[in-house]
Amino acid sequence: MAPAPSVEAIAQGVLGGDRALLGRAITLVESRLPGHRIEAQALLERLLPHAGRSVRVGVSGAPGAGKSTFIEALGSMLLDRGHRVAVLAVDPSSCLSGGSILGDKTRMERVATHANAFVRPSPTGGALGGVARRTREAVLVVEAAGYDVVLVETVGVGQSETLVADMVDCFLVLLAPGAGDELQGIKRGILELADLVAVNKADGDAKPAALRAVRDFEAALRYARPPDPDWRTPVLPVSGRTGEGLVELWEQVEAHRRIREASGALERRRRDQSLRWLWGLVEEGLLDALRAHPEVRARLPDLEADVLASRIPPALAAEALLRAFGVTPGSGMGG
Repeated sequence: MAPAPSVEAIAQGVLGGDRALLGRAITLVESRLPGHRIEAQALLERLLPHAGRSVRVGVSGAPGAGKSTFIEALGSMLLDRGHRVAVLAVDPSSCLSGGSILGDKTRMERVATHANAFVRPSPTGGALGGVARRTREAVLVVEAAGYDVVLVETVGVGQSETLVADMVDCFLVLLAPGAGDELQGIKRGILELADLVAVNKADGDAKPAALRAVRDFEAALRYARPPDPDWRTPVLPVSGRTGEGLVELWEQVEAHRRIREASGALERRRRDQSLRWLWGLVEEGLLDALRAHPEVRARLPDLEADVLASRIPPALAAEALLRAFGVTPGSGMGG
């Protein structure tokens, strides 16, 4: 068996467009093994100067909105225009194997096989809201590999919308026709995150319903706070099946970017995202350290059993775990 390539060899492969090493790089940054995390951080440090130049677009929406078909059509259009497109499609994890179970790659046949495209379906790994634990790092890797458009697809449930909106430049909410008065369960807060709203399946017999949904959402957005004071969120009819409306939608993505670049909002957004990413990783590391602490592990089963049996309140159990970890609740680190 050939030895595993070094971090520098992987970095050179990513920068040189080697798809096999690009896949290996993302596998490395997604790994939770301690040794891999050290190598992954060294790799990211090497690649960071070459990242950050793409247009990052998040695509979210309820199941059934046709996200994969839409992304396949949008990605194909962008490839025809000469872009290099990376799709990070975050699948729900199988509760048995932890693997990707939706198989986005099989549903994006043209994009997945195109020489200038890269599709990576990733299991969520139990991460909050359906966003893979290391999606942000995967974005940096594909940017360093020269992909100038990065599409991040979410599972569209839980808090994935909030988390994806916090790692992209433009956040698109994709909806299906027939929204009705309940707006398909899309909460007002999600609409406030949207830089663009698109109603999919605006073709054939469903087109009249799609156009009605566009009007419904335009009305709903009048009561939502826009994510940017310089930008009014447009609602567009599109069809992932026929490609109708995709040119107009991408024009809106480009207009949104131009306005935010001119005002400095894009740079501020990315800087704020980096700081939130920093503190998110700190919190993640502290939680992992707490769970691995021997005294915490020794006390956890009994405390969980006591909480489940209503013998003690959760707040008291949490204080006991923090004290076992060496923290005095409310006063910072103790000893």
